[in-house]
Amino acid sequence: MEKFRANGKFLLTGEYLVLQGASALALPLKFGQTLEVNALEINNGVLHWDAFTPKGFWFSAMLNKSDLTVRASDDMEKAEMLSKIFQTIKLLNPNILQENHDYSFTTHLEFDKDWGLGSSSTLISCLSQWAKVNPYEVLKRTMGGSGYDIACATATKPIIYRLENGNPVVEEIDFKPDFSDKLYFVYQNHKQSSGREVKSFKERLKTNDFSKEISEVSEITMKLCTIETSETLETSETLETPETLFNRHEEIIGSCICQNPLKSQFSDFQGVIKSLGAWGGDFFMVMTNLPETEVRRYFEKKGLTTIFRYDEIVI
Repeated sequence: MEKFRANGKFLLTGEYLVLQGASALALPLKFGQTLEVNALEINNGVLHWDAFTPKGFWFSAMLNKSDLTVRASDDMEKAEMLSKIFQTIKLLNPNILQENHDYSFTTHLEFDKDWGLGSSSTLISCLSQWAKVNPYEVLKRTMGGSGYDIACATATKPIIYRLENGNPVVEEIDFKPDFSDKLYFVYQNHKQSSGREVKSFKERLKTNDFSKEISEVSEITMKLCTIETSETLETSETLETPETLFNRHEEIIGSCICQNPLKSQFSDFQGVIKSLGAWGGDFFMVMTNLPETEVRRYFEKKGLTTIFRYDEIVI
């Protein structure tokens, strides 16, 4: 048996604009996905796929080993995407699946499949590790996206990520600032389609290249990576703090995608509310001086009960 693992992800800064070359701060997570690959003693020309989540069985599929098309599945949409990934990997490495036996592939997701923490990117990473192919190329030919999630999948620390002439540039950094104990991540109880959001954003690129916004977001990313204090604005209205940087970032992205920052839905909350990744779903970040019990009480009253501290979920 061979076993592989990949990390989930949060995109702390640079959402949307990372597609256009902005420097983004991304966080690999303690939650991820594992892949087990077993050679079977039979040779019926089949790949067997079984996927599990923390709640138990997720879906299964059988692919034809010859052309990697779907033979059977209880979720054809997922099976067809799986088939596409396998076909892409086979193109990149024709030497895989040459042995005269069937294969069993088993995945175990370590987080709820609806949380948006990277079920697809961790899958691509694990299969690419197994097949010894470039995961960024697999992503490009299948689901698309900036690739920051692929970088997080095998990162051992938070990363600064950017695209340079379409190629990923990844720098692992020591990012655990003194304000990390004031950071929480809250699930919005519904999943957002990153693919749909990316498509919508690319439509806006036809009329605006957002070069000024890209520059400012990149600057915010670098400042957050080096800032050492979370002191309040009481000493100076112009002092740049994590709070002001996060709030300004929300304003910039909101103007780019023509949406109101999420804080407008929590206007009475004492602290920063910042979207992560595709706006409108999945997790958001909270930064506050409130005690943890008060943070949880506030959001739980609104029906948002899945809440993690920074040190609980970030590597």
